[in-house]
Amino acid sequence: MNKEQHAMIVYTEVERKIDFYYKLQKIATHHELTITSENVTTARTKFTLNQVLDVSYRPFSSEAGILYLHTNQGVIPFNIHSNPQTFIDTFRSFK
Repeated sequence: MNKEQHAMIVYTEVERKIDFYYKLQKIATHHELTITSENVTTARTKFTLNQVLDVSYRPFSSEAGILYLHTNQGVIPFNIHSNPQTFIDTFRSFK
């Protein structure tokens, strides 16, 4: 297996904060979810492929959905705005 082969998908995290005037602020940041033949890497965590059991996807509109990373530490959702099929296929080719 080629270690250089990988897939990447951009996901969005939305942080909600109350500002000085008690107004709700929503701050969206974009991060990369990357898979290689050895790891799945998020903005916060790196999992080995042995720790990741499966990847699934649930669309909720024509342009957005949730990618679920099923790990031995629980299911982690990622808000995505692109087709995840290449990412899922790459993951399954490594398993």
